[in-house]
Amino acid sequence: MSYSACMLAKRRKTGTLLIHIISMINKIPQPVVDIIETLQKAGFEAFIVGGCVRDILLKRIPKDWDITTSAVPEEIMRIFPDSFYENEFGTVGVKVPRFMETTDSTHENLLRNPKEKDSEAIRDIIEVTTYRTEGKYEDNRHPSDVHFTLSLKEDLARRDFTMNALAYGPRGDEWKLIDIFSGADDIEKKIIRTVGSPAERFSEDALRLMRAVRFWSELRNPAKLDTSKNWQIEKETDEAIQKLSENLASISQERIRDELSKIILSNSPSEGVQMLHDTHLLRFIIPELELGIGVSQNLHHIYTVWEHNLRALATCPSKKLDVRLAVLLHDVGKPATKRGNGLHSTFYNHDHVGARITEKILTRLHFSKAIIKKATMLVDNHLFYYNVDEVTEASVRRLIKRVGLENMDDLMAVRIGDRLGSGVPKGKPYKLRHLEYMIDKVSKDAISVKMLAIKGTDLISVLHIPAGPQIGALLDVLLAETIENPLLNTKDTLLARAEILKDSPLETLRELAKEKIDEKRKEENNQIKKKHWVE
Repeated sequence: MSYSACMLAKRRKTGTLLIHIISMINKIPQPVVDIIETLQKAGFEAFIVGGCVRDILLKRIPKDWDITTSAVPEEIMRIFPDSFYENEFGTVGVKVPRFMETTDSTHENLLRNPKEKDSEAIRDIIEVTTYRTEGKYEDNRHPSDVHFTLSLKEDLARRDFTMNALAYGPRGDEWKLIDIFSGADDIEKKIIRTVGSPAERFSEDALRLMRAVRFWSELRNPAKLDTSKNWQIEKETDEAIQKLSENLASISQERIRDELSKIILSNSPSEGVQMLHDTHLLRFIIPELELGIGVSQNLHHIYTVWEHNLRALATCPSKKLDVRLAVLLHDVGKPATKRGNGLHSTFYNHDHVGARITEKILTRLHFSKAIIKKATMLVDNHLFYYNVDEVTEASVRRLIKRVGLENMDDLMAVRIGDRLGSGVPKGKPYKLRHLEYMIDKVSKDAISVKMLAIKGTDLISVLHIPAGPQIGALLDVLLAETIENPLLNTKDTLLARAEILKDSPLETLRELAKEKIDEKRKEENNQIKKKHWVE
């Protein structure tokens, strides 16, 4: 069944969707088209299906290209010898030359053949799946059995949401959109709706409960304040999520983690977490966060712990997963450490307690060791103290040593989210800009002997100069000359120059070197101050 004539006539009033459907063929990569047309010539139906069709209609770049076909796996493999079949769901992986620009070396659909040249070694995999129906889901996760079918309609009927129950491909001499469940209409209306009965779809795979929220947080426009014009979860679908929320407990932590990560990295991460709470799903994901609901703070905060955590996530400038997780969880230790009530209540050590809770949460969700370590460290250090007139270069160096220079920008992002999430107008006030200046200043240390291509040990071993003040004097002179001419900074050149200078009266030269070095340090310091807008 193709997209109905009456629906197309309706679309002609605006023209936008109809024009986009007609031009869809131009959005499909050639390797995908080739597979579909090859299957068709062999006498089988074949269509792109699911998320890639949805993304084309949404004018997004699909991350994966999936094909559904009436051919069974054995027939697919006969037609495409460069393929593999390692599952019981009728999915054959067809290897094609790399065509996805977003594919990188860690992509799960890459295969590398060491016998091939590097330019030919990377392959993308197109998943080609036989039309199928599924038996009963006895554990809210897996079908009891899978049956192949010749009906595209039956295949689309088993999918989760109408916007994902779309197919596009050749029907006769034309490529047509196959939209049996009005998915295109729901996309235009910005509605997330299950295919058929919400209770049945969610009972088949309880992760779909969370996927509905994930799609909502990814698709909605956070800048649109009028919710009636933004993406919505259809009423019956939303009610079913709430009613069946306990089924999420049967889903593995790894699958929950993956959906949560996509919500956290979406354009509406805080709204996504709020929706997880509203649909009663968050209690099976991060129940520790909900302990902050209704927990008032002190005179430094106008929001509850729960509200503050969400606002901090919403205003965090970083798009890194570990940083956003840290921002969301940075005050997760406050409910356990609160003492007293009112404006003068305290939360002593909530940063360290929160770090331990964060580690527990992320470990339970099976995040990688690197993400757990980074997010925990950021939570543990988010209260770093900095006051322009009180903090010294030495204390800044200690902070860098504790956190790691490579993590300072991320720690700053957590602090900015924390500040903006508290309702203050500026995320980066003067004292934070001054801290960035100090970090830049003490970490670069550009005007020092460390920048030289030789060390004091080289002067001792090669030129046989005894260890002592002369070594330092020589290095200062070489540094001064290198500042004037960076091309001199090679090991051979500096050793040759040191050979000439080693018997000279170095005290006078050292004094000249000091003047050049101090002058350059002052110049560099002024540039760093201007960079960070400090005086």
